[in-house]
Amino acid sequence: VQLVESGGGLVQPGGSLRLSCAASGFTFSRYRMMWYRQAPGKERELVAQISSAAETTNYADSVKGRFTISRDNAKNTVYLQMNNLKPEDTAVYYCRRFHPPAWGQGTQVTVSS
Repeated sequence: VQLVESGGGLVQPGGSLRLSCAASGFTFSRYRMMWYRQAPGKERELVAQISSAAETTNYADSVKGRFTISRDNAKNTVYLQMNNLKPEDTAVYYCRRFHPPAWGQGTQVTVSS
């Protein structure tokens, strides 16, 4: 099982980024997928999740209306579109397979002017 995140970087407040998580080693289309983030000195928190066939999505209150989770089961990839980014969105973002749990290595997102 392997999850590889990409797309992080430095962006100004109000900007946008799209994170990608490429999955391999398992039947991606069968699993709920999730994005977490962890800021320095804080616990890892759930940002968004999407069901296996993308029928349902859920978001943390702090990102509702700004972030969109999506997936392409043909490409074994889950995405996180992040718009109107704020400095408090600065964190390492992790992709996770719901269960049994599997994690990617994370990608850094820094929102700063």
